[in-house]
Amino acid sequence: MPHLIIEHSNNLPIKTEELVTSIHQAAISTALFDLTTVKTRASSFSHFQLGNGKAGFVHIQAHIMAGREIEQKQRLSDTLLYALEDIVGDDYQLSVHIYDLMPEIYRKN
Repeated sequence: MPHLIIEHSNNLPIKTEELVTSIHQAAISTALFDLTTVKTRASSFSHFQLGNGKAGFVHIQAHIMAGREIEQKQRLSDTLLYALEDIVGDDYQLSVHIYDLMPEIYRKN
């Protein structure tokens, strides 16, 4: 854990590979996870509308196993948002949401 899913407009000022690498490293830097378990992926969107005059968007979904303290979730959320601000800038709508995975129903092989 975690699964970091980045959704973004296809008009970012950086390459998707750079975005994925930066977010992946930011998550590792929190020291909340075993670095071998962090998984990061991205999907871009060519069709989108924003009501706030921004050029585009980046939204990160961080799916983590339930049981973390709220402060740990805040640290992860803040770290990811600050990383986005550093690499994308103010012209884009940026957001992060942490989701708890329930161990009773989460499965993997």
